[in-house]
Amino acid sequence: MNIELILVFFGSIFLSVLVIYYSASVMHRVSIADKPNDGHKLHDGNIPFVGGVGVLAALCVGFTVLLHYQSDYYLKYVVLIACSLIIFIAGFLDDMIRLGYKSRFLIQAVVSSLMIFGGGVVLNELGGLLFGFPLNLGFFSVAFTMFATIGVINALNMIDGVDGLSGAISLVSLLLIGVATFVAGDQDNLMLICALAGGVAGFLYFNFRHPTQRHARVFLGDNGSMLLGLIFAWLLIDLSQGSHPAISPVTAIWLFSVPLMDAIAVMLRRICVGKSLFGSDRQHLHHLLMRSGFQVIEIVFCLVFFHSLLGIIGLTGLYMGVSEFNMLLGFLIISAGFFYLTYQPKRFISTLRNLQILLNTRLGLAPTSNNKILIGSYSAKEAEELAQALNDELGIDINFCMRVFEKPPEDLHLGKQYAITLNVWPEKDNCTSRETLKRYITLLQKRLIEHRDIHLHHFSSRKTDYDPVVYCEGGVFGEPKVKSRRRLGPQALAFEVIG
Repeated sequence: MNIELILVFFGSIFLSVLVIYYSASVMHRVSIADKPNDGHKLHDGNIPFVGGVGVLAALCVGFTVLLHYQSDYYLKYVVLIACSLIIFIAGFLDDMIRLGYKSRFLIQAVVSSLMIFGGGVVLNELGGLLFGFPLNLGFFSVAFTMFATIGVINALNMIDGVDGLSGAISLVSLLLIGVATFVAGDQDNLMLICALAGGVAGFLYFNFRHPTQRHARVFLGDNGSMLLGLIFAWLLIDLSQGSHPAISPVTAIWLFSVPLMDAIAVMLRRICVGKSLFGSDRQHLHHLLMRSGFQVIEIVFCLVFFHSLLGIIGLTGLYMGVSEFNMLLGFLIISAGFFYLTYQPKRFISTLRNLQILLNTRLGLAPTSNNKILIGSYSAKEAEELAQALNDELGIDINFCMRVFEKPPEDLHLGKQYAITLNVWPEKDNCTSRETLKRYITLLQKRLIEHRDIHLHHFSSRKTDYDPVVYCEGGVFGEPKVKSRRRLGPQALAFEVIG
């Protein structure tokens, strides 16, 4: 069986990569792709949303093996296949024509009902939360299961806003759940997890940023995020119920911690400020980190590390016999702290920007610059004061990030010297033409000179998260045959800060 698990995993990776590659080719030919809009989506160019196709193909591998070896659970897996197909098709339609939230919730409710009544996957009890006594849901089990399933589906969909983030977090969750199923000896669900992990790994090959791939070539799309969310809900509920559960219900929330905490925090903030729960905004944790100046790869690393840490804590508490009440209390305390830190986005972003400057100057984390390019030269204290002044003046309404670079020593007696660069991403409405872009730069420079006596030395920058080059023509994934300047959008305006 172990050899079969390995074969399923690598076979799923291969099939996922193959299917995504050819699906992207078809999507480009028929001009169906994820297009940038008025500010909620910051990518440029048309990116095919076929990540879910690869995940679904990998799941088919797992389903095929399970149906071959586990005829006793034939109906259960047929129901899971049906649920997966329905949610995938609904997500694909949402990607193409943008379904309303009522339509999405209705489809998710139908799938949840099919999972409960057809597959028998239902939350009957929540474990020993009452000081060791089991908390049975009884009459409320169906409603609670539907609520939890819809919540998990949408929580994963909400966090899918940065290249590589949802895929990496999903892969970590699958690895942690896989550990629990392996320890429990649940070979059926372990087979399903291996197939799903292979599909996600294949998707990350096209979606994860690295030095040779500076932007995602495909997106997961609602078809992929909703499909993954459904499978997570199915697995976490199925593994936490029954006479010999692999995990406790409270462990399940630790294994899905970051998407869950982020979704709850966003919902609570919207309630507090009187906004619609079903609208869209840029208040998710990855958005706040991006507006604080973190690069995409840094955001993914931080959130995946945090998610992994919480998942490991959950499994450690499970296997060390920590009471479920204490585990729930611990999760609620961490969630409350998370909500407190992010409740006021302005304060959170400003704090992170200042923290970046302190880490770079005081801990020596700043990269070394080329002295011929950056002309400013400041001590650590001067760099901190200059960055603080810039942060206070620009505030939260302007999307920007600062970078501190260590200068090569000109005089050893002066100690370490630093230079500061600033990248600003103007909103599309503010810069719809070259003339308005020039006017925006002029006003920004004038404002900083008059208010803070800070000069911005403007220079071109192409090594940013938003590369100012569009790929006009090319192969399957838009590899360029001809490069040209893209439409004015959220590209970075690069400056050196001179105090």
